[in-house]
Amino acid sequence: MTARAWAGLDACVHCGFCLPACPTYEVTADEADSPRGRIVLMRALAKRELPADDAALDLHLDRCLGCRACESACPSGVIYGPALEAARASITRARGQPASLLVGLWILARPERQRALWLLARLVRSTRLPELLVRGAAWSGTAPGHGAAPRAPAAPAPSVFALAMLAATRPGSERWQAPPEAPRVRPSTEMALFRGCVMDGLFGHVHGATIRTLATNGVAVREAPGQVCCGALAAHAGEEAAARALARANVLAFDATAPGLPIVTNSAGCGAMLKSYGEWLADDPLAERAHAFAARVRDVSEVLAERGPRRAGPLALRVAYDAPCHLCHAQHVVEAPLALLRAIPELELVPLEGSDRCCGSAGIYSLLQPHLSFEVLDAKLRAIAAAAPDVVATGNPGCLMQIGAGTLLAGLDVELRHPVELLDRAYRG
Repeated sequence: MTARAWAGLDACVHCGFCLPACPTYEVTADEADSPRGRIVLMRALAKRELPADDAALDLHLDRCLGCRACESACPSGVIYGPALEAARASITRARGQPASLLVGLWILARPERQRALWLLARLVRSTRLPELLVRGAAWSGTAPGHGAAPRAPAAPAPSVFALAMLAATRPGSERWQAPPEAPRVRPSTEMALFRGCVMDGLFGHVHGATIRTLATNGVAVREAPGQVCCGALAAHAGEEAAARALARANVLAFDATAPGLPIVTNSAGCGAMLKSYGEWLADDPLAERAHAFAARVRDVSEVLAERGPRRAGPLALRVAYDAPCHLCHAQHVVEAPLALLRAIPELELVPLEGSDRCCGSAGIYSLLQPHLSFEVLDAKLRAIAAAAPDVVATGNPGCLMQIGAGTLLAGLDVELRHPVELLDRAYRG
């Protein structure tokens, strides 16, 4: 994969169209923190003009969010994401990984290990202690209240932000408790659900909404036992072998239990990784099956938008849509989530400035690069405060946690929801 990944950079002519699209360059104004600056570094690594353990190479590639907004902005068609992952894999082989990260990847590699972690997290969440603790933690970012004047950001401690992210995964307040079931439509097709790890462990309510909403639109959902983590976190961390092992396991699991069925996912990050299995396993004995697997993967918004979706009941809410990077920039799914929201009568879709810009989540980036992450997040919170929505809708667990934690710490009175949750509530209301 490495040679193909480097080839994706060949089209770069250093025109600079990517600069205003890059969240980290906007914060640091350092050319080496821009896409074209990082491409110079990656080309030097590929040509062995820079060693993989070079401190500057390490610093500036670690600072990259991997949001791939530069790809959407590039007029030459540069494919940046796979090259970044290949470069990080080279760096990882040279320098190793922190023990804490290796432990986390080890846990995510097997469902039985994950179950214990998610059970503990849900137990802590159910006490509401994380929410109570972070509500008392001051953050000097966006000032509280809709439309409030922003102040210069100062990153909270990673431990405080981690608690805020856990609090942000709560299913919701009483106004979001489940109303009666909507009538289901006779199934006209069947699809397999990719559950993932963080999504399944902390956002099970989104899976429930996904299954009900698909059923209302005539899609029966089949479970696929034996599936594992999609491998995105391992890929972003430079752990190529772990990412490929997880990809192989998923191809085999879905071929065994849901052969030929479309595979639906409600996580932008998982979807981008699943759709790239053909590249990840291009030199593997499973290559042909991996390409076929990738072609079967669909985001839930794509599925529902193609099927209508069925008209829903009214929801009188002001909703701002924030586009997950790996949905709009990596998968190029832009209009489908908006079509879901527009299918809900009385829902007012309010514009959100920079809705296609990264929130600073990028997996565990907010814990590894807290200051940059929070400066990127602060711009998002300013936009949310100016738009004054009741709900921010976004289709990725990392974004739900990152923006949810930020709004909680900043005192913004706004709910974070997956778009399919809103459609589900409108169907059942």
